[in-house]
Amino acid sequence: MSRKVIITCAVTGGNSAVLAKHPNIPKTPSQIADAALEAAKAGAAVVHIHVRDPDTGLGSNRFELYEQVVKKLRDAATDVIINLTCGMDGELAIDTVDPITIGKASTLRAPMGRCLHAIKLQPELSTLDCATLLFGERIYVARMSDLREMATLMREAGVKPELECFDLGHIETAKKLISESSVDGPGLFQFCLSTGNGAPATPIVLQAMRSLLPSGAIWGGFGCGADEMPTVAQVVSMGGHVRVGLEDNIYLRRGVLASNAQLVENAVGIIERMGDSVATPAEARKLLGVVKRG
Repeated sequence: MSRKVIITCAVTGGNSAVLAKHPNIPKTPSQIADAALEAAKAGAAVVHIHVRDPDTGLGSNRFELYEQVVKKLRDAATDVIINLTCGMDGELAIDTVDPITIGKASTLRAPMGRCLHAIKLQPELSTLDCATLLFGERIYVARMSDLREMATLMREAGVKPELECFDLGHIETAKKLISESSVDGPGLFQFCLSTGNGAPATPIVLQAMRSLLPSGAIWGGFGCGADEMPTVAQVVSMGGHVRVGLEDNIYLRRGVLASNAQLVENAVGIIERMGDSVATPAEARKLLGVVKRG
């Protein structure tokens, strides 16, 4: 029997570097929602949503921008599953160490500020980044106390956390949250690979990360840049679900800029050629154990 594979489309991300490379990166709430709807029509069961400042295109965490995107998606009567990022407003920049001087580039906020939009808008899914990571001179901060509080807020709002893991140790952090009952087990895991700030998207890494998962966990993974589509094939062959989209890769092939829908269509082709089939939103909800919201 063919297995049902869930495709997530990460529509825009918050990276500012891509703005000069791709003129059609979705920036406004309307553009982001339209791109999400196109991705859903192409076969994505889940859309992963970041928002950007409509004027500058820079990544944002403003509640009203998420609200506009979610409203347009729900008003469109689409069946697609909404996954809102809670990975913004977590960066700490240190200008000097002696004495300690916090840099102006810091965005770090308290847990409620980082996930307020998910708590109020109540999507089916929201990301919980189980990773303290280096971004050059900046640090993405995910203390256990932060993660516990965000996970508790999500649970109280009826939002299922997607446990984002960029390296092996992050899986252990996620498992600790499950063991403490901060997150319901066995958990929904996402392997975030070849981001430039964690593990590479190689078969040995995928095998190692999968081997650490709790029994019965649902998992998926993605690779960035040129690794995006090869990672789709690797993850499908190992029994996972997949993610594609302009957040992770802006090219359809070398030198040819992509749309979100085109990247989803490529993933559909890979999945079907490997003998599996693409999950509908209704099938994905059943697999993920969530119910339609909004």
